[in-house]
Amino acid sequence: MTKKAFSRDLNNEEKVELKAVLKVAKQCNYESKHTRHVTQLALELFDDLADLHQMGPHDRYYLLCAALLHDIGVHTEGPHGHHKTALNIILSTPLLKFSQKDRLIIGSIARYHRRALPSRNHDHFRALNPDERKTVCKLAGILRVADGLDYSHRSRISHTHTAFTDKKILCTCYVRKEPVKKEIGSAEKKSDLLAETFNRKISFKTLKGEEFIGWS
Repeated sequence: MTKKAFSRDLNNEEKVELKAVLKVAKQCNYESKHTRHVTQLALELFDDLADLHQMGPHDRYYLLCAALLHDIGVHTEGPHGHHKTALNIILSTPLLKFSQKDRLIIGSIARYHRRALPSRNHDHFRALNPDERKTVCKLAGILRVADGLDYSHRSRISHTHTAFTDKKILCTCYVRKEPVKKEIGSAEKKSDLLAETFNRKISFKTLKGEEFIGWS
């Protein structure tokens, strides 16, 4: 995704904040290709599940910012615990223009993109009200799956199309380059929060290039 695509449909304040987000990501030596691809996949999931999660444009903006910042800890303090490092940077850096509440929400989404699920034992999550916690769970659940779908950091899965029923969420993945066994395996493992939050089984289906004819 391009910078122009990121800023589409944002208000002026959000555009200013987004510039700061990208500046912080660059200063932390983020892996641009992987980060932008995960962001694309996360926003696709968000848009396709709109009727299920019932969230609005500002929630989508939270997801955008958290996705762009989710790996900023990798090259600052190392890959081990980088999700916690990302949270600490988001909460503390003066370069970001967010309110303290938005820092908590975006930081929590980024922190929960891997490993532990949201818990009120965590100070930053406990500081949020019940509705804000639900927002974090929904968006972090989406981000976890998107990150899993780019496990190799090689954009093997180009796009997704996601549908849902009362009992199931089905994510159809358009495969740019095989193999994608690790991508699907990682996404399945990291779909735990999404499944828990929406009380649905999460399934993944792949389409090879020659089978792909466009989304209806």
